[in-house]
Amino acid sequence: MAPFGFAQMEFGFLLGPGDGRFLIRAEPAADPQAVLVLSTLAAPERRRLRGRRGTLVEEGVPEPVPTTRSTVVKATPFGSDDEAADWLEDLRRDSQRADSELDWGFGVLNRALHAYRVARADPYVRDVGVDQTLVVRLGYGVGEEIVEGRYAAAWELPRAGARTVKRSMEAPEERFAAVLGGRETALACEELVLRARMDLDGGRSREAALQARVALEALLAELGKLPGDRRGPLEADRGPVSEAANAALGGPLSEELRDGLDASVARIEAALRTRRLGTSS
Repeated sequence: MAPFGFAQMEFGFLLGPGDGRFLIRAEPAADPQAVLVLSTLAAPERRRLRGRRGTLVEEGVPEPVPTTRSTVVKATPFGSDDEAADWLEDLRRDSQRADSELDWGFGVLNRALHAYRVARADPYVRDVGVDQTLVVRLGYGVGEEIVEGRYAAAWELPRAGARTVKRSMEAPEERFAAVLGGRETALACEELVLRARMDLDGGRSREAALQARVALEALLAELGKLPGDRRGPLEADRGPVSEAANAALGGPLSEELRDGLDASVARIEAALRTRRLGTSS
């Protein structure tokens, strides 16, 4: 039997949809893109509350947490075991290709979480990323064996994932303490652009366009002292971002509008990064 490639992630919490197997398609008549398998590896028995009043305790005992495994299996098999082995070896040699495979796996998983969030009308079901994982694996194997944790071959990535952590001068820990302590205020545009970026990375360009329009207007209102070399391009982005948002109301965005939107969101992020560096210095 021909092997299938997969991306596998484990989390120290339950994922919303729960255990199950889900066939991923772009539309009903399209060929399958992947199979997503969610399984709970270890779930402690929940302590039942006594009635509706809970239980009096004298000590806070750490609650055991479940481990959830997400396995995203490619819909198309490799032509042979040798082809699969070459693919995995290439990933180990090329970090960019490994990142691309991880992005694909997280993209499928986050698409499922988005569908679950909308189906349940639950705003607290959020997308996940590599930093939230306990373990990440890329590999190949056959059918049920992959789901059961038995592989023909698999590469367990370093704890931090395949991405290299970049050094930053932004001092996020100091700003975190400043915001909590009331010495600094988080801007509305900061949260809005994070949502736009999450939607862009999740392939939800329509939602990203609508978020970006509000994020841009909020930024221009909240940051009145932007340097001219930054404010000018951001002011100029009003037209393209509004065009993308208006188009999003009617359906999917064109590739040109998506690319322009991504560039505009990147400029908003850069302006906020400059502000953070200024306030942390």
